[in-house]
Amino acid sequence: MSIFSAVLVPFFSSRLARFAFLVWAGFSSASGISCTKEAAAPQETTAPETRLVGSTLIGEYSPATLAGRVASIPLAGALVKYPVRAYRLTYSTRNTDGRNVTASGALLVPVAPQALPLLSYQHGTIQPDEENHAPSYYSSSSEIWSAVSVLASTGYVVSAPDYIGYGASKALPHPYEQAASLASASADMLRAAREFCQQEQFALNKKLFLMGYSEGGFATMSLHKLLEEQYAGEFSVTASAPGAGAYHKTAFARHIMNTTEPLPFLSSYVWVLDTYNRVYGLNRPWSYYLNAPWAAQLQANPFGPVPQQAQELFSPGFRQAVISGSDAPLAAAFRDNDVYDWKPKAPLALFHGTADNYVPYFNSEDAYRAMRARGATQVELHPIQGGNHFTSAPSYVLESFAFISQF
Repeated sequence: MSIFSAVLVPFFSSRLARFAFLVWAGFSSASGISCTKEAAAPQETTAPETRLVGSTLIGEYSPATLAGRVASIPLAGALVKYPVRAYRLTYSTRNTDGRNVTASGALLVPVAPQALPLLSYQHGTIQPDEENHAPSYYSSSSEIWSAVSVLASTGYVVSAPDYIGYGASKALPHPYEQAASLASASADMLRAAREFCQQEQFALNKKLFLMGYSEGGFATMSLHKLLEEQYAGEFSVTASAPGAGAYHKTAFARHIMNTTEPLPFLSSYVWVLDTYNRVYGLNRPWSYYLNAPWAAQLQANPFGPVPQQAQELFSPGFRQAVISGSDAPLAAAFRDNDVYDWKPKAPLALFHGTADNYVPYFNSEDAYRAMRARGATQVELHPIQGGNHFTSAPSYVLESFAFISQF
């Protein structure tokens, strides 16, 4: 089960009054989606490469239907404003080997009379046996089915990429926590979304927002960096709000290898190592990374259970190589996925639980300090006091919505 699927109902029940005040009022005024007219974004002088492959209407959902998804929560239905059409888009993007592949995602389009902002929503970790949690399936177990659909209904066109490895590209391995792939798959989904909206005459205004939590937070940060550094002539980020992402991969790896306390996320970290081992052509056997018997067991099933003690799981040579940085190819792979130290131009708010036991809080703190040191004046750090990776998710939903509503 994804993080948001487990926490959305508690979020609405415990935070609804504050959410209604900050977000409902903000969406209808400060975010610029009132009935006053706003000019649509100008056409590109040089058209980017076409990405859209196809589209399918999943369904159109009335305000009453959307409100019914939170019917047990008093006043939650008041957040719903417009009917929402959900589409499954397929589009062209590049895999980690540079080859073109067909990927997919969901697009949520409010049925509204005015030009609307575009919001790219990057989902969190989806386990290999949770394929139907990907956005393009638009199932009740998907992160976008309830809270994100309510967000769309207030006046945001939501682009939600599946990433490579889910949906139309499910036959391919998912490049878990690999910044370049997450960013490019999300950016190409945005391109496909704009092409589709132009084709269907859904008016977009000039605003673009980015959100996502956990792996989605890392994907959001990676996407923001890509758009500003390489796609500035095509996209202009209005504001982004990544949550609880592992932005400082090098420090995170050292933290794991130095920690003697139990770490409940080590099975996910093995997935990260498996991805980097493949994507960066390291091609080491499991025995390089892991002690017996885990090396043999994970060779047969990479997603099998592992111990929670780093010293028990990882080989002494591997642990020392990470701590000392002596494995140059692996250190380079970690650095390639360090997305904490750059200078964003658009407003960026980092949300993170201070007691996060899956993705340590220092990831956001390091990013904030590095960005401020580079002269980024519109970066904010929003600690969620005492929150762990799961209990912080409701606060992230609430506070990130409030943050982007300012713009």
